[in-house]
Amino acid sequence: MLALLVARKAMLGKVLDMENMIRGLLRPFGFKVGSISVGRFDAGVRDLLAGKKELEAIVAPLLDARNAMRLQLAKLHRMALTFRATVDDPARFKKSPNVGARFGLTPRCYQSGQTDRIGRFSKCGDELTRAMLYEAAIEILTRIPTNFKLRLWGLRLARMKDLKRAATTGARALTVLLHKIGIDGTTFRFGAGGKRGRVAAAA
Repeated sequence: MLALLVARKAMLGKVLDMENMIRGLLRPFGFKVGSISVGRFDAGVRDLLAGKKELEAIVAPLLDARNAMRLQLAKLHRMALTFRATVDDPARFKKSPNVGARFGLTPRCYQSGQTDRIGRFSKCGDELTRAMLYEAAIEILTRIPTNFKLRLWGLRLARMKDLKRAATTGARALTVLLHKIGIDGTTFRFGAGGKRGRVAAAA
């Protein structure tokens, strides 16, 4: 499973490199792709180049290569598999909040004499899992249109502080939620009650 995750990370890096190269290739000609979804990237670039046959001939093979890589990337598992591979047996953790500390998602605590200071997040533990959890939290806060407890809580936190800190805190909440799901075997459901499956109230 860890080999699969490393392969996915490498593939994702190549895909992003290809997309950035296409963006950079078009910029000197006055074409800006701008902010666009993954699903619209290909069509957006082709629309920009409509009628520009010379540029189309150069960029079309790059788009085809990018699309092929995206297709293969879609076959690889994402964040839930990362978490499962790293946690392995959920029973190893007596309390769900302890899992966040395992992945460096809890603040450092400095104590010395009269000093008791809470610092930045520790960023210890498995870097890949931490990155996947952070990525998932960003997706929840910025792209998922459905409102549920974890998302609404994260959005309030983002307004009070900033998106980066809200996403990091949200990633820690996800570790709690996923660990509880691993322990009791329930499934995540959008909603406010727990009778039909665990919800994101773990935040």
